[in-house]
Amino acid sequence: MNSRPTLAALADALASGRTTACKLAEDCLARIADPNGEGQKTFIHVDRDAALAAAAAMDTLRKANAAPSRFAGIPVSIKDLFDIKGQVTRAGSRALDDSAPADADAPVVARLRRAGFVVIGRTNMTEFAYSGIGINPHYGTPKGAWNRSVGHVPGGSSSGAAVSVLDGMAHGALGTDTGGSCRIPAAYNGIVGYKPTQRRIPLDGGVPLSSTLDSYGPLARSVNCCAALDAVLADEPIVAVQPRPIKGMRLAVPMTVALDDLDDAVARTFDRALEALSRHGASIMRIEVPEFLDVGVIGAKGGFAAAESYAWHRFLIASKGDIYDPRVSERILRGEALTAADYIDMLGARRSLVARAAARLAPYDALVMPTAANTPPRIADVADDKAFGVANLRSLRNCTLINMIDGCAISLPAHREGEVPVGLMLAAPGGADRRIFELAAGMENTLRV
Repeated sequence: MNSRPTLAALADALASGRTTACKLAEDCLARIADPNGEGQKTFIHVDRDAALAAAAAMDTLRKANAAPSRFAGIPVSIKDLFDIKGQVTRAGSRALDDSAPADADAPVVARLRRAGFVVIGRTNMTEFAYSGIGINPHYGTPKGAWNRSVGHVPGGSSSGAAVSVLDGMAHGALGTDTGGSCRIPAAYNGIVGYKPTQRRIPLDGGVPLSSTLDSYGPLARSVNCCAALDAVLADEPIVAVQPRPIKGMRLAVPMTVALDDLDDAVARTFDRALEALSRHGASIMRIEVPEFLDVGVIGAKGGFAAAESYAWHRFLIASKGDIYDPRVSERILRGEALTAADYIDMLGARRSLVARAAARLAPYDALVMPTAANTPPRIADVADDKAFGVANLRSLRNCTLINMIDGCAISLPAHREGEVPVGLMLAAPGGADRRIFELAAGMENTLRV
């Protein structure tokens, strides 16, 4: 079987008896354990026995025609931000090592299990999810897809989630997205990442970064894979996505902020994608989105992430701040200077922003823009704090625009074989999730031709 099959292909193979859940789990575990691979830096914890037991249970249920879904038995990875019953949730940190094991699965984890997915392990991440780059000084940094002999960042904060899917250590992954943490790693690794409308999926059972902006979403190998996982996470029926024809799509390219300071490879790939979409009949309209200028203003003092993460971390960081990655603690501590008035002002400004952006974008099927302004930097190059800061802001910028307008968005691979990975993002105001999946499915096989 292809080492990078879709969930649908795996489901068909399971249904036909061409493979078993136990075989899938064993293959994923072997890839994780491969000393020549990235498994040791991709996973923080692998519960081999539990994964194999769950896989065996799914095989038994399938033989009895009682599998909970057609995807039962397929291994998925879980970002270390989520509670798994009986395990310590470390959020990519050492500061939570002495925390009590979780009493219950996070609702999103429980929903994946209920559909029969096999939890293969907990994936590495940026400490406390506070970066779009994916560096972790505590557990190491898995190399991303591009030019592994050199070593480029995997993107963050769901770094291990993306690499687990890329390398066949899992066939889907649960991540989080506060300012791009599903979409950036997807873009940097040539896979698909989805940020849902926040209100659709419960945030309980996960370590928060920003309760205002956090959302939980999937990383996988195709649009339909992400749509299936998204439906499970939202406790909705799993319905195959019907691709929309490219001809007639109304796509808006935001000329405000989103196209500033692009790497040459990003600009070339994006322009080529637009040309392909236009050639197939899409209407490409370049528009100003002045609301995007407000995003930087609202976040000038650190924004919601600083204010809300400081509220959560203030006691832990007071007692264990020396254990934190300094690049993370420095940004959390910006929240200490924010006043209650500052925070209330931000809430009011965002409410206005969300409403104005929704009205601005209503005439279009979706916004289309590069997922990240930059290509994945070399790991060695972001060892310097200043270079890290610049690269981090550039990686997060475009994705953050969508979280701030309470939108939904998908990142699709737009590069060709042998080129540096570049993601193309489709986005819309909140509530348009199904439309985004249909549009993305319609163009998925056209972008890279």
